[in-house]
This record gives sequence, structure tokens and C-alpha cells, in this order.
Amino acid sequence: MQPGQGTGAGLGTGHGAIEPHVRADCRVLLANQPAGSPCLTVSIEELSADFVWDGNVENVSGDIAFAQSIIETGWFRYGGQVECGQNNYAGLGATDGGAQGASFPDADTGVRAQIQHLRAYADSSATSCSQPPLATPCVDPRFDLVSPKGKAPTWNQMGNGNWATDPNYASKVIDLYNRMRASAGLPGV
Repeated sequence: MQPGQGTGAGLGTGHGAIEPHVRADCRVLLANQPAGSPCLTVSIEELSADFVWDGNVENVSGDIAFAQSIIETGWFRYGGQVECGQNNYAGLGATDGGAQGASFPDADTGVRAQIQHLRAYADSSATSCSQPPLATPCVDPRFDLVSPKGKAPTWNQMGNGNWATDPNYASKVIDLYNRMRASAGLPGV
């Protein structure tokens, strides 16, 4: 997914203009975040690089997915149903019913699962959690639960039951992404 017209989103490899700035933007964002230390199993630089790489491989905008992970984890402080050591940056499997969510063996696998899940939401041709249509081995335990595939090809369609129940979910992710772009001297989407 990537921003399209306005604050929409569609499939694509993201905005290459921000990718070189993602790691620097992470430091800026984390310096301006709520009190307390983030809980990560890898450095913020490595995590952001994973988002960009995995996003590019699966044709999903990894830079926006990184912004989504900040929203989902509460600035990497967790405190909800998902805990730090789960390497789950998207709340995969953590439902409003109280489920704890999926766990992944390392940060890259957690990032890859999030990217694959976004692809299931955005791409109607991603009909199975296998290679192909995926470019990498499937690690998303909830890929097959997205039905129909491609039901939310834009970020504006996220929320209201697509990924999250919050009706303002899409605007929260896009607003944070635009803050990242602004810190890199780039216009918003």
C-alpha cells in the first residue's frame, strides 16, 4: 500500500524519496515521543530498514507500514495485548476480544508478516499465502483470514473493520507518515 491521490493508498513500492530518510526520521520521531524508553529487539535503524526492504520486495509501501507500527505499538512501548518480545509491530491477532496476538521469532519476521498482511488487504491477486503470489515465504499467520483479498487497496479504507475498528485509523497512520515526511523536508501526501 502507498498513498495515492489525496490520502489514499494503493499498491506500490512506496515513495523512494523518503526511504533514504526513514532511519534519520526514526531518530527525530523517537526523540519527540512520549516519555519512557521504546522496547525493541533490534535497533530502530535496523527495524526501519526491514520495513523498507520487505515493503519493496512485496510491493507494499514499507515507509507507511513503519508509521503504522508506531501507531500500533504506542511508539514501541506496547502496554496493550501485544508485548515487546513478540516482535509483532502490527497487532496481528490482537483483537478487540482480548486475544494476545501472534508472536514472531525475530524482528524481520514480524515486519514481513505485517507487510504480507497489508498486501492481503490491498492486492486482490494475492489469493494465497505462498510463493507466488508472495515474493517471500509466508510468515503471516492471519493471511488467509483476510477476505476478500484486496478489500482495502487504499489507506483511506483502513479502519471501520478493515484492519482496525477505529474509524479514524487511516487518518492517524497517514498523519504520522506526513510528520515523518515533513521532518525529512518532504511534502505530505
